[in-house]
Amino acid sequence: MTAQTSEDTLDRAPVGAPPRHPGKGGPLRLALLVGALGVVYGDIGTSPIYALQTIFNPADPHPVPVNTANVYGIVSLIFWSVTIIVTVFYVGIAMRADNDGEGGIMALITLIRRHASGRGRKAALTLAALGIFGAALFLGDSMITPAISVLSAVEGIKTVSSGLDAVIIPATTVIIVLLFALQKRGTHVIGRWFGPIMGAWFAALALLGVGGIAGNPAILKALSPTYAIDFVFGNFGVAFFALAAVILTFTGAEALYADMGHFGRKPISKAWIGIVFPAVMLNYMGQGALILEDTGNISGSFFLLAPEALRIPLLVLTTVATVIAAQAVISGAFSVASQASELGYLPRLRIAHTSEHQYGQIYVPWINWLLMVSVLVLVFAFRTSEALAFAYGMAVIGTIVIVVLLFLYVARARWGAPKWLLATGGGLLIAITATFLAASSTKIIHGAWLPLLIGLLAFTVMITWQKGREVVTGERGRREGSLREFVDHLREGEPKVARVPGTAVFLDRGKRSAPLALRANLEQNHARHAQIVVLSVETQPVPRVAEADRLCVDQLGDDRDAVIHVTARFGYMETPDVPRALEAIDPEQAEGRRLNLDRATYFLSTIQLKPGRQKTMATWRKHLFIATSHITADAAEHFRLPRDRTMIIGSHIEV
Repeated sequence: MTAQTSEDTLDRAPVGAPPRHPGKGGPLRLALLVGALGVVYGDIGTSPIYALQTIFNPADPHPVPVNTANVYGIVSLIFWSVTIIVTVFYVGIAMRADNDGEGGIMALITLIRRHASGRGRKAALTLAALGIFGAALFLGDSMITPAISVLSAVEGIKTVSSGLDAVIIPATTVIIVLLFALQKRGTHVIGRWFGPIMGAWFAALALLGVGGIAGNPAILKALSPTYAIDFVFGNFGVAFFALAAVILTFTGAEALYADMGHFGRKPISKAWIGIVFPAVMLNYMGQGALILEDTGNISGSFFLLAPEALRIPLLVLTTVATVIAAQAVISGAFSVASQASELGYLPRLRIAHTSEHQYGQIYVPWINWLLMVSVLVLVFAFRTSEALAFAYGMAVIGTIVIVVLLFLYVARARWGAPKWLLATGGGLLIAITATFLAASSTKIIHGAWLPLLIGLLAFTVMITWQKGREVVTGERGRREGSLREFVDHLREGEPKVARVPGTAVFLDRGKRSAPLALRANLEQNHARHAQIVVLSVETQPVPRVAEADRLCVDQLGDDRDAVIHVTARFGYMETPDVPRALEAIDPEQAEGRRLNLDRATYFLSTIQLKPGRQKTMATWRKHLFIATSHITADAAEHFRLPRDRTMIIGSHIEV
């Protein structure tokens, strides 16, 4: 079994120090706040549709009895769980730990890798690996969220007419297919509508909640933490299993953190505290009041808050809101996959930037179609949002627990937080989130195994690719030899070659070794170009690199041999544009000659991989590594190289 992959795909290592994020610290603008409503809060903002009815679902293997004490206890538990995990931890604390303005689990991983040195190196690398598993779990979440969100919205049609049950699956399928088919157009096409629509959605949540509360104002007593404490400790057996469903009320919490780089910490925090949190909590209390009036309102409690005449408009608004929620998590999956690729945990993927004005909006075709197929499989397999909810919680809480652990390490390593503070505050957070995780594990045989399986598969692919890259890099280094020695020999006339006019750019992994394509060209064609540029593209562990720090030119010990080495640095959220980057080289840096980039020839090395006898990895991992290489994007397209002036030279390497 063999596979071909470009050499640069296997040698991408993050280095360097981060420049300041250009948007960090900017003024808070209404546009950013509205934008945050549309992108950040779609997932957590649509949880009221299905969360409460899932908690009291009689078909649950561990049902929560419906009585007055339990309704008060559950509503109180929801309020304080969301307050502690989302408001206190994510909004109040975690969002202060950023990687040059960017947040999310991948940002924490890069911060940890940056501090992975000395005595704590082993622990840091272990946590980084755990973070990769958390990112893999997020991919599982990205498959489940569109399925459960759209399903739960379409299921609202049952409150209009019970005879329309047969329409639910077909309608859900059509919506999901259209959603993924439109991804290639980019979220910027409809993005301007997301904020106002979600603004209307949160207004509807609040109004519906107020209406429900007006019918039974006593539900407001649930704001007291005593009801949550009495529910948990007074009936722990029931409460423990209920926690697995309470997790659904803070799904999307990671989005607050992950999208920080796009909107900034203040707009996201303001939107949460001033709009989203009050609206969501009012709705949960309104539903609780409705259930207290009649336990038959459990099924479809969200839609039953609305007068019958308004249920069809509410159904339409709900469907649109869930599509936006699905869009948000799909965009998040694109971002995670892109960052994992740039940091060396996945092959280079074809990535299209879909907006000239909003940099973070990208489209990753391979991930898009993988998600679509996976979401449809989940819809056909589980068929109801209640059944899918069992699987949903595990992906959410698993990611949150890992984020808590990574954050505590960063707080100690980066800020020097006192141990007593980490032991008390951090210990409380770990205890709370670990309890939720333990409760969710009780649903493993009922569907929670699914996100774990997805996460484990994605994690295996990521660490296998990283290991395989190391193996191939080592073998290539042995074959290539020193670049400086090669240039010295070339300067001395070894081997004897003819000089042809023009500029040649050879892409390689660094300045230590000579590109395989350069060696092969001289040995086979016995010719060299008048100007030779050995180019290394480095992905920095920061989102973007300032133009002043983009290039580093080295004349390799001689300013007359017409051979230079150029290091081009890009952030992990940037698309490397090699020809454009090279335009910034001054003639003085190029040994007094201006590079003829309009006619330059670009050389790439293609490596043909095949399993070898060396005990570098288990045999199955070798085959997985080779199979994964097949999804590698075209190098010329990735680096924006002109196809009519790009040559590819191949070689074999065993893994």
